[in-house]
Amino acid sequence: MIKFNETMQIESVRGALALRPKIEKIVDEICKKGYEAVYYLGIGGTYASSMQVVTHIKGISTVPAYVENASEYITTGNRRIGNKSIVVISSVTGSTEEMIEAVKRIKETGATIIGFIDDETAELAKMVDYEIAYSANEQLKFFMVADRFIKNNGEFKDYDRYYTEMDKYLPQVLADVEKSADDFGKAFAEKHKDDAIHYFVGAGNQYGATYSYAMCYWEEQHWMRTKSIHAGEFFHGMLEIVDRDTPVTVFIGEDAERPLAERVANFLPRVCSNYTVIDTKNYPLNGISPEFRGSISHLVMHAVTQRIDAHMERINCHPMEIRRYYRQIKY
Repeated sequence: MIKFNETMQIESVRGALALRPKIEKIVDEICKKGYEAVYYLGIGGTYASSMQVVTHIKGISTVPAYVENASEYITTGNRRIGNKSIVVISSVTGSTEEMIEAVKRIKETGATIIGFIDDETAELAKMVDYEIAYSANEQLKFFMVADRFIKNNGEFKDYDRYYTEMDKYLPQVLADVEKSADDFGKAFAEKHKDDAIHYFVGAGNQYGATYSYAMCYWEEQHWMRTKSIHAGEFFHGMLEIVDRDTPVTVFIGEDAERPLAERVANFLPRVCSNYTVIDTKNYPLNGISPEFRGSISHLVMHAVTQRIDAHMERINCHPMEIRRYYRQIKY
């Protein structure tokens, strides 16, 4: 398999899961002091991850949780954010200008900031109240924070059993998904390598994946035109521009909003012959209890799309690291 190192993949996920005691200590300390709400602040890919985790929280918990876009916060602000607020952020470089400016302003409110900044020497890392440096696995880290807040709120009775399974099985499970999805990823890339535009549809914790995959991967890294849409909105506009040849991919997960994506998938065969459905339910997750599959289906989908990316990169002879404009010119 190209661009796949099973040992490194497993160790990366295992290392992220090993952060849990540190995360638990931070969240427990915050809960002991008291807080009013949790805000996940992001831009681009981190905004997408924020959408995923807040969808997760609101479906199973009364913990007040919100998504905050860094650019919007800079211009509009949010008067609800104050000294009893918890703000969670993530950044690879710690140098994204919108995040730096938003965090500067948030600090003025007295809010407590938890930061997953990969480069602990970066400016952003020095601005947060709690810094945890570990590369990749952003979504997993975000969810561990959320789950501890939910557990401390008395709403996650299976917390210990859930994370026992995650620690034991998740690293290998995600590697196995990648391996089993490789042939699909190659076929998908070959079929869609020349698409003029590709539509991605998803719901629930898959909508963050849909939004991120379209924008951060196909647009930013593959330079291919896309549009992402929430499955709940598909029948209020997008359905009218789908015809026989329109490339459409539906991400179907296993959380509460699965029926929204299934509705789109069931409709498409009536009007389109160029659609693809990626359903996490089709992948065995050995060792993971059925009731826990929905909470990790966004991670499973990411494992599948990584295989598409690896083959798309090779087929189109376009290294994903290259950028035309991003951080190349001032804007």
